[in-house]
Amino acid sequence: MNKRREMWQKCVWITPDEGEPCVQSEKAAIKIQSWWRGNMVRRTLLHAALRAWVIQCWWRSMQAKMLEQRRRLALRLYTCQEWAVVKVQAQVRMWQARRRFLQARHAACIIQSHWRWHTSQTRGLIRGRYEVKASRLELDIEILLT
Repeated sequence: MNKRREMWQKCVWITPDEGEPCVQSEKAAIKIQSWWRGNMVRRTLLHAALRAWVIQCWWRSMQAKMLEQRRRLALRLYTCQEWAVVKVQAQVRMWQARRRFLQARHAACIIQSHWRWHTSQTRGLIRGRYEVKASRLELDIEILLT
Protein backbone atom coordinates (compact mmCIF):
# COMPACT_ATOMS: atom_id res chain seq x y z
CA MET A 1 0.00 0.00 0.00
CA ASN A 2 2.77 2.38 0.82
CA LYS A 3 4.49 1.62 -2.47
CA ARG A 4 1.34 2.51 -4.35
CA ARG A 5 1.04 5.75 -2.44
CA GLU A 6 4.64 6.55 -3.20
CA MET A 7 4.11 5.76 -6.88
CA TRP A 8 1.05 7.94 -6.90
CA GLN A 9 2.85 10.80 -5.29
CA LYS A 10 5.70 10.39 -7.72
CA CYS A 11 3.28 10.38 -10.66
CA VAL A 12 1.55 13.40 -9.33
CA TRP A 13 4.72 15.31 -8.74
CA ILE A 14 6.84 13.85 -11.47
CA THR A 15 6.15 15.03 -14.96
CA PRO A 16 6.00 12.51 -17.81
CA ASP A 17 9.41 13.66 -19.04
CA GLU A 18 11.13 12.87 -15.77
CA GLY A 19 10.08 9.26 -15.10
CA GLU A 20 8.61 6.06 -16.44
CA PRO A 21 6.33 5.02 -13.49
CA CYS A 22 3.88 7.82 -14.26
CA VAL A 23 3.28 6.56 -17.82
CA GLN A 24 2.49 3.07 -16.56
CA SER A 25 0.05 4.35 -13.98
CA GLU A 26 -1.59 6.50 -16.66
CA LYS A 27 -2.02 3.44 -18.84
CA ALA A 28 -3.49 1.57 -15.87
CA ALA A 29 -5.85 4.44 -15.17
CA ILE A 30 -6.92 4.51 -18.80
CA LYS A 31 -7.53 0.76 -18.69
CA ILE A 32 -9.61 1.08 -15.52
CA GLN A 33 -11.58 3.96 -16.98
CA SER A 34 -12.29 2.08 -20.22
CA TRP A 35 -13.36 -1.00 -18.22
CA TRP A 36 -15.70 1.18 -16.14
CA ARG A 37 -17.12 2.91 -19.20
CA GLY A 38 -17.66 -0.49 -20.84
CA ASN A 39 -19.49 -1.72 -17.73
CA MET A 40 -21.64 1.42 -17.72
CA VAL A 41 -22.47 1.04 -21.44
CA ARG A 42 -23.31 -2.65 -20.98
CA ARG A 43 -25.49 -1.84 -17.97
CA THR A 44 -27.24 0.95 -19.90
CA LEU A 45 -27.80 -1.37 -22.87
CA LEU A 46 -29.10 -4.09 -20.56
CA HIS A 47 -31.57 -1.69 -18.96
CA ALA A 48 -32.67 -0.44 -22.39
CA ALA A 49 -33.10 -4.02 -23.62
CA LEU A 50 -35.13 -4.93 -20.54
CA ARG A 51 -37.33 -1.87 -20.97
CA ALA A 52 -37.83 -2.71 -24.66
CA TRP A 53 -38.70 -6.29 -23.70
CA VAL A 54 -41.29 -5.07 -21.19
CA ILE A 55 -42.82 -2.75 -23.79
CA GLN A 56 -42.88 -5.56 -26.36
CA CYS A 57 -44.59 -7.91 -23.90
CA TRP A 58 -47.19 -5.25 -23.10
CA TRP A 59 -47.76 -4.55 -26.81
CA ARG A 60 -48.17 -8.25 -27.60
CA SER A 61 -50.72 -8.63 -24.80
CA MET A 62 -52.61 -5.57 -26.07
CA GLN A 63 -52.61 -6.98 -29.59
CA ALA A 64 -53.93 -10.30 -28.28
CA LYS A 65 -56.71 -8.47 -26.39
CA MET A 66 -57.63 -6.42 -29.46
CA LEU A 67 -57.66 -9.56 -31.61
CA GLU A 68 -59.91 -11.31 -29.08
CA GLN A 69 -62.26 -8.29 -29.03
CA ARG A 70 -62.41 -8.24 -32.84
CA ARG A 71 -63.06 -12.00 -32.87
CA ARG A 72 -65.87 -11.67 -30.33
CA LEU A 73 -67.39 -8.76 -32.24
CA ALA A 74 -67.28 -10.72 -35.50
CA LEU A 75 -68.84 -13.72 -33.75
CA ARG A 76 -71.59 -11.55 -32.25
CA LEU A 77 -72.28 -9.97 -35.64
CA TYR A 78 -72.37 -13.40 -37.28
CA THR A 79 -74.80 -14.77 -34.69
CA CYS A 80 -77.05 -11.70 -35.08
CA GLN A 81 -77.10 -12.18 -38.83
CA GLU A 82 -77.80 -15.88 -38.46
CA TRP A 83 -80.69 -15.21 -36.07
CA ALA A 84 -82.08 -12.63 -38.48
CA VAL A 85 -81.92 -15.15 -41.32
CA VAL A 86 -83.58 -17.82 -39.17
CA LYS A 87 -86.36 -15.42 -38.18
CA VAL A 88 -86.99 -14.36 -41.78
CA GLN A 89 -87.06 -17.99 -42.89
CA ALA A 90 -89.49 -18.86 -40.09
CA GLN A 91 -91.76 -15.96 -41.04
CA VAL A 92 -91.75 -17.00 -44.72
CA ARG A 93 -92.48 -20.63 -43.84
CA MET A 94 -95.26 -19.57 -41.48
CA TRP A 95 -96.74 -17.31 -44.19
CA GLN A 96 -96.60 -20.16 -46.72
CA ALA A 97 -98.16 -22.62 -44.29
CA ARG A 98 -100.89 -20.15 -43.39
CA ARG A 99 -101.60 -19.46 -47.07
CA ARG A 100 -101.88 -23.22 -47.76
CA PHE A 101 -104.10 -23.61 -44.70
CA LEU A 102 -106.39 -20.76 -45.80
CA GLN A 103 -106.59 -22.20 -49.31
CA ALA A 104 -107.44 -25.63 -47.90
CA ARG A 105 -110.03 -24.12 -45.54
CA HIS A 106 -111.58 -22.13 -48.36
CA ALA A 107 -111.68 -25.27 -50.53
CA ALA A 108 -113.25 -27.23 -47.65
CA CYS A 109 -115.88 -24.53 -47.18
CA ILE A 110 -116.74 -24.64 -50.87
CA ILE A 111 -116.93 -28.44 -50.85
CA GLN A 112 -119.06 -28.42 -47.71
CA SER A 113 -121.44 -25.79 -49.09
CA HIS A 114 -121.82 -27.72 -52.36
CA TRP A 115 -122.28 -30.96 -50.47
CA ARG A 116 -124.90 -29.44 -48.20
CA TRP A 117 -126.75 -27.98 -51.19
CA HIS A 118 -126.56 -31.30 -53.00
CA THR A 119 -127.83 -33.30 -50.01
CA SER A 120 -130.61 -30.86 -49.37
CA GLN A 121 -131.68 -31.02 -53.01
CA THR A 122 -131.56 -34.78 -53.38
CA ARG A 123 -133.14 -35.93 -50.15
CA GLY A 124 -136.27 -33.95 -50.51
CA LEU A 125 -136.70 -33.46 -46.82
CA ILE A 126 -135.85 -29.82 -46.51
CA ARG A 127 -135.93 -27.43 -49.38
CA GLY A 128 -135.22 -23.83 -49.03
CA ARG A 129 -133.20 -20.86 -49.95
CA TYR A 130 -131.69 -17.99 -48.13
CA GLU A 131 -130.40 -14.58 -49.04
CA VAL A 132 -128.48 -12.07 -47.05
CA LYS A 133 -129.42 -8.52 -47.89
CA ALA A 134 -127.74 -5.66 -46.10
CA SER A 135 -128.21 -6.48 -42.46
CA ARG A 136 -131.20 -8.85 -42.64
CA LEU A 137 -131.47 -12.48 -43.46
CA GLU A 138 -134.38 -13.73 -45.54
CA LEU A 139 -135.06 -17.39 -45.13
CA ASP A 140 -137.60 -19.57 -46.95
CA ILE A 141 -137.78 -23.15 -45.76
CA GLU A 142 -140.16 -25.87 -46.93
CA ILE A 143 -140.31 -29.07 -44.99
CA LEU A 144 -141.67 -32.02 -46.89
CA LEU A 145 -142.61 -35.20 -45.17
CA THR A 146 -142.20 -38.26 -47.27
